[in-house]
Amino acid sequence: MSDIRRRDFVTLLGGAAAWPLAARAQQAGTPVIGYLNAASPGTNPQYQSAFRQGLAEAGYVEGKNVTIEYRWADNQYDRLPALASDLVRRQVAVIAATGGPPAAVAAKAATATIPIVFTSGADPVAAGLVASLDRPGGNVTGMSLFFGELGAKRLGLLRDVMRKADAIAFLVNPNFPEGQIQLKDVPEAARAIGQQLVVMKVGSESEIDAAFAALGPHKAGGLLVASDPLWSGHRSRIIALAARYVLPAIYYEPAWVAEGGLMSYGTDAKEMYRQAGIYVGRILKGANPADLPVMQPTKFELAINLKTAKALGLDVPLHLQQLADEVIE
Repeated sequence: MSDIRRRDFVTLLGGAAAWPLAARAQQAGTPVIGYLNAASPGTNPQYQSAFRQGLAEAGYVEGKNVTIEYRWADNQYDRLPALASDLVRRQVAVIAATGGPPAAVAAKAATATIPIVFTSGADPVAAGLVASLDRPGGNVTGMSLFFGELGAKRLGLLRDVMRKADAIAFLVNPNFPEGQIQLKDVPEAARAIGQQLVVMKVGSESEIDAAFAALGPHKAGGLLVASDPLWSGHRSRIIALAARYVLPAIYYEPAWVAEGGLMSYGTDAKEMYRQAGIYVGRILKGANPADLPVMQPTKFELAINLKTAKALGLDVPLHLQQLADEVIE
């Protein structure tokens, strides 16, 4: 081999070694999935497990015949567009945009060709993600979790426990799309039942403690926490603050109740993430996202922590205990 050809060969090897892992895996025939999430890696690992379970049911096992490139925004939503663009540059086969509408919106803005499967608590039609639930059209489909639309129901459940509460505090992030939905629905529901509501608008983690401290003059007797990936990263902190200020609280995921929160009501999100994994697997096998209807939840979970109720001096009505899917005693 001549010196020139030898140099060319070495240069080629060096260039191949510098290729992104995803691109090299695609070259080798292993599909690469981009997993885009608004939160951080340690938040709700059960959802990631459920997603991988769905993938496995569709015939794809991470590390064996599929690679997953994870991108986390760490609750900084302004990072999502750059993270989505990075996945597009790596030419992933599918993007799983999870953790709420910001990830899905960023993914859709980054590509009109790579299939996208979202998990979002907001109305995907209103968010501009799909043309309709039955026939999404374009390159986007996914799971609608209905987290945001359940705020009024949560208020009613909390009111069942706290009938004598003069006011109920409402913790919501106005910067989160689902927060805007809940800022409309929850006050309307409160007015309909004659319940005074104290709205706590918190847009960053640095504002959480001050928001609770400011509740004093309002004499809130309960707390409704709006759905938001931002809160999930500070679950223990918010639960501890609710206990410190003696605020019986209702949340949107059972993980809060497992950690000491009083109640939660929401979609069976693990099941929806599993279904998202199945959808991604179907797309890898050739399905067109335009023809895959947006899935809606069929099961909603009520969880109650009776230990917390006892610590707060509360009697949870028997009919609520009987309705609950999970009761911690």
